[in-house]
Amino acid sequence: MLQLRPAAERGSANYGWLNTHHSFSFGRYYDPEHMGFRSLRVMNEDWVQPGTGFGMHGHSEMEILTYVLEGELAHQDSMGNGSTIRAGQWQRMSAGTGIRHSEANPSDTDWTHLYQIWLLPNQPEVTPSYEEKTFFNDKERDGFRLIASPDGREDSLTIHQDAYLYLAQITPGKELTYSISSGRGIWAQVLRGKAELAGKELQEGDGIAIEEQSSLRLQAKEDAEVLIFDLA
Repeated sequence: MLQLRPAAERGSANYGWLNTHHSFSFGRYYDPEHMGFRSLRVMNEDWVQPGTGFGMHGHSEMEILTYVLEGELAHQDSMGNGSTIRAGQWQRMSAGTGIRHSEANPSDTDWTHLYQIWLLPNQPEVTPSYEEKTFFNDKERDGFRLIASPDGREDSLTIHQDAYLYLAQITPGKELTYSISSGRGIWAQVLRGKAELAGKELQEGDGIAIEEQSSLRLQAKEDAEVLIFDLA
């Protein structure tokens, strides 16, 4: 089973300071046909205007991953964490029993481009926690780099869910194959460039759900960056 989610069909809103696109129902955007995929609940692509951002607000019972593609994101939270996440860096918050945080673009001139991803946890009322990491170097191109996992293997971010998130940065003409275990589902999201996945050509912002398949073939049509979610 393959289900394509084209970028142009996502929910979207432009508030001036925030241009946002939702692969799944979120905020004012509601579509009962797109409520998530397995434990993956939110896939938002955001552009945040210089000097603006999200004020202090709360979350609970959610695993939240943020990836900055361009610019910077200043973070403060109720656990006492405060830092600036820069392009190429990842952040993980387990909201658990409750956390409050703010996110802002600290630049006076440059927009921040990011993805925010939420997964439902597989256990309730965990103690809130926080991580941030940088993963890629030039030697890790043209392969699957593990970004998040339930056990933190391979120095990945630790999440409370039977889910594995990989990031592939692929040069044109290169082909990768990902093996899919029985009963598991894949969500792939193209962050940059163009790539062929499972025989479908996807562009920036496109996503695809894959079930009842034993493998996923991925080929870059131009420099591409693709997220692969392996979900129970």
